[in-house]
Amino acid sequence: MPLTLPSDVTKSQPGLKMGRVLIVEDESLICETIALALADEGYEVFTAEDGRVALDLIHQVDELEHNFSFKMPSSGQRQVSNQRFDLIVLDLMLPYINGLDLCRLIRREGNSVPILMLSAKGSETDRVVGLEVGADDYLTKPFGMRELVARCRALLRRYNHLQVEPEQPSLKFRDIALYPHECRVIVRGEEINFSPKEFKILELFLSYPRRVWSREQLLEKIWGPDFIGDSKTVDVHIRWLREKLELDPSNPEYLVTVRGFGYRFG
Repeated sequence: MPLTLPSDVTKSQPGLKMGRVLIVEDESLICETIALALADEGYEVFTAEDGRVALDLIHQVDELEHNFSFKMPSSGQRQVSNQRFDLIVLDLMLPYINGLDLCRLIRREGNSVPILMLSAKGSETDRVVGLEVGADDYLTKPFGMRELVARCRALLRRYNHLQVEPEQPSLKFRDIALYPHECRVIVRGEEINFSPKEFKILELFLSYPRRVWSREQLLEKIWGPDFIGDSKTVDVHIRWLREKLELDPSNPEYLVTVRGFGYRFG
């Protein structure tokens, strides 16, 4: 059933696109103050007044571009794009679904968005419980806006750093390029399909060009030490690789047989 949120979800005027933040806070004055502080810093800010609305919004954010409109403080109705939230500022005491339960639900669904939990409860036990259910940071009311903004920046820096995976280098030899993370092989400018075993053999050869591999070494590396079968299976896979790599498979330029030893690439 469509979710209509004309009054309990609002969106601030987007700033410098520093990130998209959802504030879940039922005290309107606190919520508005946080929203203005973050919007002034360049964040695109959305607010929800209770846990149920916030959870529905998180679930449906990918479909909001066509299905939902949000009340703009100064410019009327505006649709939200399908970009996900980069940060959630979450109050502990909320109607319908409290902050602890909402945090648990978000994490149970595999959502790793950074969560800054806000609460008037400042005991060590309360902070520990908040962190254990999945919050990334905990700020006790009353707090200064500069500290809140600084904590938001720190959480986003930490999260963005963790999300950036190191680029996996391609393996190249002359006009052959293999991309390990993408499981793709380009041969003379054309993408060629390889079976998983063929791909692993080629990846091994490209990782150690000109090294000679015996059948037994290839079996152990590719098929595993527990493989039970004929070592001729290596020869079969080499023949299939040559058919995909070589211009003339009967006179290979890449996968060369080293008689009495095994195979060498290059």
